[in-house]
Amino acid sequence: MKMLKSALASLALAGSLATTAAFAAGGDIKHADIDFSFEGPFGVYDRGALQRGLQVYQAVCSGCHGMKFVAFRTLADENGPGLTDDQVKAFIAEAGYEVEDEEGEFSPAQTYDYFPEIKSAGAPDMSLLAKARADGAVHIYSILTGYTGEEKEVAGTVLYENTAYPGGWINMAPPLYGDDVEYADGREASLENQSEDIAQFLMWAAEPTLVERKQAGVRNILFLILFGVMLYFVNRKIWSRVKHPE
Repeated sequence: MKMLKSALASLALAGSLATTAAFAAGGDIKHADIDFSFEGPFGVYDRGALQRGLQVYQAVCSGCHGMKFVAFRTLADENGPGLTDDQVKAFIAEAGYEVEDEEGEFSPAQTYDYFPEIKSAGAPDMSLLAKARADGAVHIYSILTGYTGEEKEVAGTVLYENTAYPGGWINMAPPLYGDDVEYADGREASLENQSEDIAQFLMWAAEPTLVERKQAGVRNILFLILFGVMLYFVNRKIWSRVKHPE
């Protein structure tokens, strides 16, 4: 029953995050004041948060939402969840992931395979969910923690008050309630912690090379600064003979 509730809640989550329509007029969007470790030019993903977010995804979201652009092997990325190869294999086996060949036969997934695309559920894929908005991770966290507990029914549809949703009311029941998972590292699985971890995990899923690109950008800037200094002194030396002939 709890798994069914989690799956239905997860189904509603992606649908609500993917649309900008509101059921009721009025109400300001209130984003939570939260800073993620990957923000800023030197920001990096929090490995622990990514591993915990993977737990939340697997326990709550994976029944209805696939991640077809995320390969299992990337779970071992140094700037990602950082699982060992054996841990990745164990994760695949424990979750029971399978792949279908051209003849319709199923076999156990391998590390080079991708998270499955779940078409039958009719729910959006979560691979790029965090890129739907410029503030994707903050928006996801804000939606998950923005419920006030108030409900109302409009035209036979139950709406839930949410301070982070346009119009203030959303047709999605709260996907997370707190203690939906038992974290392997012992961290408290509060609503806020789970929301933060899944938001960071979905950001990594959408931008797995974010840290590498930032590091490359810093290196390029340092190179340009060094190159500019060298040009300055070379130029000065060359033109000094013209300005101050012997």
